[in-house]
Amino acid sequence: MKRTLALITAIIMIASLLAACGGGSKNNSSSSSSSSSSSSSSSSSSSSSSSSSGSSDSGGSSGGSGEKVTINLWSFTDEIPKMTEKYKQLFPDRNVEFNSTIISTTDNAYQPALDQALAAGGNDAPDIYAAEAAFVLKYTQGDMSDFAASYADLGLTDQMVQDAGIAEYTIDIGSKDGVLKALGYQATGGAFIYRRSIAKDTFGTDDPNAIKNEIGPGWDKFFEAAEKLKQKGYAIVSGDGDIWHAIENSSDKGWIVDGKLYIDPKREAFLDQAKRLKDNGYHNDTQDWTEAWYADMKGEGPKPVFGFFGPAWLINYVIGQHAPDTAGDWAITEPPVGFFWGGTWVLANKNVLQNEAKKKAVADFIQWVTLDTSEQGLQYFWANGTMVEGEQGTKDTVASSVVMAKSNGELDFLGGQNMFDVFVPANKFATGKNLTQYDQSINDIWRNQVREYTAGNKSRDQAIADFKSTVRDELGIDY
Repeated sequence: MKRTLALITAIIMIASLLAACGGGSKNNSSSSSSSSSSSSSSSSSSSSSSSSSGSSDSGGSSGGSGEKVTINLWSFTDEIPKMTEKYKQLFPDRNVEFNSTIISTTDNAYQPALDQALAAGGNDAPDIYAAEAAFVLKYTQGDMSDFAASYADLGLTDQMVQDAGIAEYTIDIGSKDGVLKALGYQATGGAFIYRRSIAKDTFGTDDPNAIKNEIGPGWDKFFEAAEKLKQKGYAIVSGDGDIWHAIENSSDKGWIVDGKLYIDPKREAFLDQAKRLKDNGYHNDTQDWTEAWYADMKGEGPKPVFGFFGPAWLINYVIGQHAPDTAGDWAITEPPVGFFWGGTWVLANKNVLQNEAKKKAVADFIQWVTLDTSEQGLQYFWANGTMVEGEQGTKDTVASSVVMAKSNGELDFLGGQNMFDVFVPANKFATGKNLTQYDQSINDIWRNQVREYTAGNKSRDQAIADFKSTVRDELGIDY
């Protein structure tokens, strides 16, 4: 997930998630068994499991009865490294060891180090590596995509993907020219996350089925709701960033079309929607990932805030952590437009295909993480918050709809609502066909120009012109 998440970037993913990674230092340590830290430390800790039926060949040990197989694993948080501990606990006979390297995305440290390690090759090269939504296309479809093995070559078939009910947008993002190279274990389809007490005061009900018709479908209904909330003294969102991810990831095209910068009409409309929010006092004019944003989650901002747009990780690891006293006063409903935000994808180095024992070991682990739908699979533990035996951990959404269909998504934080009732369809509405490998950088430039415009520092035309010239100057992408 980013930390943008960063996260979900995500991130990339979130400040607390990255903090769990040991301050972004490079960490070359072998993970050993034991199911370590409980699911409280950000999204990293709330998952892991194993696939009893599943990997490409069949169960047993990765390297047979021969020499232990060592897998070099690279990640930007400790999330996947912790999964290896659960995997080894469940499958001690698979004769595998993981050598985990964790480098934070802070200061853009992870990608250059990963790129160099992949290019250098050799025994120390990553065998399995992670990429988050903010930069995953670079590794699945872009400049570094040739280093990734196809899932088919690992023995992980399209039929396995279909049988697991994997969210389509995650497949699109993980594929190049129809060839699957990466899958995630999370699903990050978005919902509108709102305060029940404010809903009752403004709309007379907190029923998600009623609230979705108050705020949507479409942005016209959303702004009608914003006016109703304003009359009651409420802000509909905290800042313009709260609607950006829904707009960005529901656009028809990405930032680059035919090699040139392109501004999708839905993304250009963000200029007008952001200004409308500010000029009408419909938000508290905060920026996401700031103290003012967190204060609005607690209800401590200038105006009480009705809601936020986001996936399950925003509930579990951001709102829940910053506003624990509001637990039970939240619910989720269908947003005005479908979108996703964040996520982590898992890739294998194509060099593992040269060694049959390593290929099998890598395939077994990736299958357990991304495709296993059994109660021994990672995603079942993740969805039900049961990674640590005997403890109730954080429940989260997963890539497999099959797993979520047989899991309990009820959250006390949401007043007992089953979040899977909203997030499973949300994953179907999301699209992964409007991303580019430069999104993180271009998004930052775009949002800065939008804020310059809404603050009255630039005209609309000047903000667009400055956006185009900055992208050209900094990224070499013409318009």
